[in-house]
Amino acid sequence: MARMVHCAKLNKEAEGLERPPYPGELGQRIFDSISKEAWDLWVKQQTILMNEHRLTPIDPEHRKFLQQQMEEFLFSGGSEMPVGFTPKI
Repeated sequence: MARMVHCAKLNKEAEGLERPPYPGELGQRIFDSISKEAWDLWVKQQTILMNEHRLTPIDPEHRKFLQQQMEEFLFSGGSEMPVGFTPKI
């Protein structure tokens, strides 16, 4: 049976992640209170941010920016959208 969590992002009971998706305390917090569905939404948002801002996970400043955006997206209602970004339909 799937592990259920009350998802902080979606504000509903949903299937949880199989393991912490990020290291440390933040990873545990995500594991405890973010659903698979919400995590998938973050992965899509992260891809947009990385592509539009030309970020690389190798750069410590880029990782710091992505972590901040991840926390805002998952726990504070959203993250920034790149200026001029238009989703492809």
